Amino acid sequence: MTTVRRTVPGDVDEVVARMRALGASLPPHDGVAVFNRVYLSVTEEVRRLISTGLFDDPYAAAELDVRFAGRYLTAVGAGTPRHTPACWRPLLQLRGHRGVRPLQFALAGINAHIGHDLALALVDTCGALDREPASMERDFERIGDVLVAIEERVREDLMPGPDLLDIADPLTHLVGSWSLERARDAAWAASRLLWSLRHTGEMYRECVERLDAGVGLVGRFLLTPLTGR
Repeated sequence: MTTVRRTVPGDVDEVVARMRALGASLPPHDGVAVFNRVYLSVTEEVRRLISTGLFDDPYAAAELDVRFAGRYLTAVGAGTPRHTPACWRPLLQLRGHRGVRPLQFALAGINAHIGHDLALALVDTCGALDREPASMERDFERIGDVLVAIEERVREDLMPGPDLLDIADPLTHLVGSWSLERARDAAWAASRLLWSLRHTGEMYRECVERLDAGVGLVGRFLLTPLTGR
């Protein structure tokens, strides 16, 4: 059977359009809106890099990008937090809390998406394209490099200025305890484990549930309110 691959621009363009529409529908200070702006810039940069030929397999990279984004868009469109994966519930439950700073919202979203969604999206992509995860490691790392670069910019842009030092001190301690690079490495390890367990049924589901719960716990920590409502 011949595998028909979807065209790269149409797929990624649709993801970008959906993110823009989501952002336009939300108040600017909403926690999901804050993360959505970050993730939109990531997706636009990945789309640009796909067109430049940076990736070893641009079709596989696009497939991963679309499946990766699809998990986020499904989670935030689920209606209520209890219908979403545990990793996304803290952000959806605290998205309007005035004691949570924008940087916390951004990093909590990145944590949920990298820690949980990326591993599952890679497994889904490899299954759809009949590929082994190892064959996509270089492109996985390239997407991760985009995320790291944008995360550094987000930290600089969203860290409070000198007039908010009473918040900045605990915020610096809180966000300094989390690393995207470590989360990316953990996602790669999780994807390899899940790929090896993909035919085991209950064992696979249990590993996914534990991954989801663990990432959700980190997200709740990242969203610790630093001031009252």
